[in-house]
Amino acid sequence: MDDTPDDRWRQTHLGRLLGHALRHFDERVLQLMAASEHAPLALAHLAARDKVGAAHVHITRHLPLEGARLTELAQWAGMTKQAMGDLVDQCAAWGLVARQADPRDARARRIVFTPTGLDWLAAFRAAVAQAEDEFRAAVCVEVATVVALGLEVYADGQGPP
Repeated sequence: MDDTPDDRWRQTHLGRLLGHALRHFDERVLQLMAASEHAPLALAHLAARDKVGAAHVHITRHLPLEGARLTELAQWAGMTKQAMGDLVDQCAAWGLVARQADPRDARARRIVFTPTGLDWLAAFRAAVAQAEDEFRAAVCVEVATVVALGLEVYADGQGPP
C-alpha cells in the first residue's frame, strides 16, 4: 500500500488554472499586438522582442480614457505606487502615456494616454477580441459563455464568501 500523500491538487486547483489561463491569454494578446498592422510600429516591435510584458498590460487595462492619478492606477492594477511609477515612466518613454497637471489639484499629476497610446489601445482591443474568439473556438461558445459568466460573478464578489 502506498502511503504517499496525493498532492496533485496543487497542480490542478482553480487558482493555479486561472493564473495559467491569464498568462496564456496575455501572451497571446501580446503576440497579436506584435503582429498588428494597427499597433504603432515602434510598440509592435517592442512587443515582438518581448520588451512589452504583462505588467505593461496593466496600464492598458486599467487607465481610463480621461486619465487617472498614479495612486489610483496602482490600486486598480494591484501594484505598489513605486512599481506603477516605474511602468508609467517606461510607457511615457515609449510615447504611450504622458503626465499632465490634474485640473482638480494643481499639486497632483494625471496619467493620460497620448495619441500613440490611443492607437495602441485600439490595437489592444482588437487583439483581445481575437484572443477571446480563439478561446471560444477552443472550448466552444457555450463553455466560454459559462466561464465568462462564472468569472464575472466570482470576481465581483457576488458568489458565496
